[in-house]
Amino acid sequence: MAEIKKIIVAPLNWGLGHATRCIPIISSLLDNEFTPVIAGDGEALQLLQKEFPNLAVITLPSYNIKYKKNLKLGLFFQIPRLRKVVLKETQVIDNYINKNNVYGIISDNRFGVRSEKVPSVYITHQLKVLSGITTFFTTQIHQSIIRKYDECWIPDVEGASSLSGKLSTVKNMKIKYLGILSRLEREKQSIKNDVLILLSGPEPQRGILEKLLLTKFEKYHGRVVLVRGKVEKAQTESRKNNILVFNYVLREQLQELINASALIICRSGYSSILDAAKLQKKVFFIPTPHQSEQEYLATYLEKQKIAPFAKQHNFKLEMLKNINGYSGFQNTLNSKIESNLFDLFQRKGKS
Repeated sequence: MAEIKKIIVAPLNWGLGHATRCIPIISSLLDNEFTPVIAGDGEALQLLQKEFPNLAVITLPSYNIKYKKNLKLGLFFQIPRLRKVVLKETQVIDNYINKNNVYGIISDNRFGVRSEKVPSVYITHQLKVLSGITTFFTTQIHQSIIRKYDECWIPDVEGASSLSGKLSTVKNMKIKYLGILSRLEREKQSIKNDVLILLSGPEPQRGILEKLLLTKFEKYHGRVVLVRGKVEKAQTESRKNNILVFNYVLREQLQELINASALIICRSGYSSILDAAKLQKKVFFIPTPHQSEQEYLATYLEKQKIAPFAKQHNFKLEMLKNINGYSGFQNTLNSKIESNLFDLFQRKGKS
């Protein structure tokens, strides 16, 4: 019998993006005869459990990050409380490793999910953490955390085709570029939906945008589908005037919806950008207010004439006509996870 090589995969519960971009990594681990163990909390953990119902689960303490006007600066002031949570999740991981055959750890922005006993990897596209006048300090804090890991994996391509721009540009770190990391595949389908609205991210802003868009599209003449991004026990489907509303959808249905939609409206969160790039779609972005990363990414892609955006309080349906002046995501970019990515997990313990 082949030895069971467990790899802990732990995404941050902050919206669903960290969890969704772990899906292709989990799938690739399975293809390479590792045994992924999902670690997390909240909706992120629920989503991965629905996608991989047969995998073991570790429940981690919640970061319970409070939404502030400046998200990164707000995070800075929550550091004392977060340090306690990070120490607790490190203890949970250490206890699991002591009792199980663990060969490695993959953490997507969970600061305490690492170990001195087995190789530990950190996934991020934010080597630079934008937070206005405190950018230097938030960047230094994040990079000091990253350097505690054996490797840092960036879901992007290097060079001119980069989707994260200056966020992932840094020197003197152990970096591997994963390519365009998405759980979705591009398929040729006839267009059935004029607009697909994908909501995500923390409250209250997720709910504020949902209410705004339901009002704006109330008298829109066309087929609109809205996915609320709320992972619950059961999937629900309802209609609000001409809008078909799902509370959440899993991978196969989301893939079908995106491929069959002429235009996507969503936050300029990085995982949403990766999905749109993989499926080569036209997108209109509405960044989360006061979230510097999303505002930068939306501006960056607008300057490249890939996709337009609007600030939430300024959005009008007439702005969707601007999409004709933008290319959308057109290039077929590398998105295959190579098996040698997991070489550091081939032997138990650190070499």
